[in-house]
Amino acid sequence: MPLDDQLAAAVDAARAALVEAIDAGFGGAADAASIGEHLGVEPDAELMVSHRFACLTPGYRGWYWSVSISRAPDSDEVTVNDVVLLPGDDAIVAPAWTPYRDRIRPGDLSPGDVLPPDEDDARLVPSWSAGDGEEQTDDRFFAREVGLGREWVLSLEGRELAAERWQEGEQGPDAPIAQQASGVCHSCGFMVSLAGPLSERFGVCANGMANDDGRVVSFDHGCGAHSGARLSRAASSSKLPEPVFDTLTRDEVDGL
Repeated sequence: MPLDDQLAAAVDAARAALVEAIDAGFGGAADAASIGEHLGVEPDAELMVSHRFACLTPGYRGWYWSVSISRAPDSDEVTVNDVVLLPGDDAIVAPAWTPYRDRIRPGDLSPGDVLPPDEDDARLVPSWSAGDGEEQTDDRFFAREVGLGREWVLSLEGRELAAERWQEGEQGPDAPIAQQASGVCHSCGFMVSLAGPLSERFGVCANGMANDDGRVVSFDHGCGAHSGARLSRAASSSKLPEPVFDTLTRDEVDGL
């Protein structure tokens, strides 16, 4: 795109327009002293260019003033189109806004916080539809009519997402503690059975000395606190041999 020579040479006119805009209140606490050297000019369109000036306002390192000017094809009069403050390549800018729902992570909720599910959350379905309690199909219509039970239940997708998360998490078979466990949770006397469709794969640990006490564990998870764990002979205490050098008792010397 060709650069109009007359507009490119109108540096003083662009600076004057910038000073006037700042004096009129543009830029908040900025003043004419915040205008630095001329950084260059770029064509925006035919007979339209933008002059760039360094911004010296504290806290705006790397930012620059941009003044857009133009002229009519048959006129030498310069018209000011826009005055803006823009960030440069090395400017300090605020990070892109991330919605609260995308920033929150499991465990972030504090007392009083509210995190409602999405209106179209695929993990939930009405209690009268196919959800987490297929065995209650005969009672769903009646429950819907009289308003009994839960309004929402886990959908089939929500159930599988939970099962996958638990299976692959710290209470699943791939956890380091499970890799060296003395037994799996399915055969542990401290495991409390669940009810419902997930009861065939998961239970709750009830061993107060175990790391997973009160947590959902997969049947193939495990830890050293298994009810059938026993100390091996190598792990039991043994009598230590006599020391090579006795540094604990006092030497007896004749005559002393």
